[in-house]
Amino acid sequence: MKGLYIHIPFCRSKCPYCDFYSCLSKNADIESFVNAVIDEIKTGRRATEFTKNSDLSFDTVYFGGGTPSVIGADNIGRIINCAKKYYSISDKAEITVECNPSTVDDEFFRKLSFYGVNRISLGMQSAVDNERRKLGRFADRNQVLSVIDSAKKYGIDNISLDVMLGIPDQTIESLDDTIDFCIETGAPHISAYMLSIEDGTVFHKRIDTLNLPDEDTVCKMYLHLSEKLRNAGFRHYEISNFAKSGYESRHNTKYWNCEEYLGIGPSAHSFIDSQRFFLERDINSFISGEKAVYDCTGGDREEYMMLRLRLSDGIVFEDYKVRFGEDFSSETIKKALDFEKQGLMTVSETSFSLTTDGFLISNYIISELIN
Repeated sequence: MKGLYIHIPFCRSKCPYCDFYSCLSKNADIESFVNAVIDEIKTGRRATEFTKNSDLSFDTVYFGGGTPSVIGADNIGRIINCAKKYYSISDKAEITVECNPSTVDDEFFRKLSFYGVNRISLGMQSAVDNERRKLGRFADRNQVLSVIDSAKKYGIDNISLDVMLGIPDQTIESLDDTIDFCIETGAPHISAYMLSIEDGTVFHKRIDTLNLPDEDTVCKMYLHLSEKLRNAGFRHYEISNFAKSGYESRHNTKYWNCEEYLGIGPSAHSFIDSQRFFLERDINSFISGEKAVYDCTGGDREEYMMLRLRLSDGIVFEDYKVRFGEDFSSETIKKALDFEKQGLMTVSETSFSLTTDGFLISNYIISELIN
């Protein structure tokens, strides 16, 4: 089955580090946008434009953004109900909604649970209030706890917390405070991302005024976080993701396994029938029904290898042979053995994968292996 991604582009304010496509909800016609999403689900015009695949069966649904929670639980419910009517949505589907702690309350989670949402991804970023404020996040630590309790109250205990590394004023000690907080909440999934300063963002314009930890310190933060979470029972199953057993993100794992997914909403990407296509980063273009844009053919050996090596399981040779009908390259395995000697990879008779140290320079290693 495929994954269904719905991009909700609205935010109450733009975070100073964010480069994702979004627009301010106070200036937006949310109802027209939701109606456009529903119309796309009903007609499937863009979904089939570049493919002949009519099997739109999904076992994951993911609302990303932006801040999906700002459109309200009832609008999210309208989209879910429409998807269940016009698509084949598994009864055991993982249905995730990204939330900002400052945009949700008890009633929000009661309704989400009613509509079948069973997982939330909470944009916490840090448990240290001063660090959160510098990231444009204004809910305090207690409010984050209250949100987690509200979700659990209505049976949504599959909770992922976002954490950022290398942010202004952050130290190993303050990161420890955030890690301890994450563990104490009982959230079974943690996503940890290193801050990247992107062109056009507020942080890019103010980079000389930001008190950022240096690169070596950020690398130490990453290794420290990985070790501490693993000691607390989390599996470091993907470069940026940690989960208790059984709580790995089923939707995002589709991306790393090079499996098929359909994206709806401005800037959303799709991968169906080996074809990759996307929608423009323009809400008005989406609402007016502009066609999707062809990107490229996907799913080849190099792309599969690049994505799978993000996972701690890495490349499983038998799976590769089933997918591509040939044995994995012995020359590439020889290269991997050289990286193993440096502590950057693990190689066995059945697979190879990056170590935690290898994850830190994954782009370089994967490039060397592919070339």
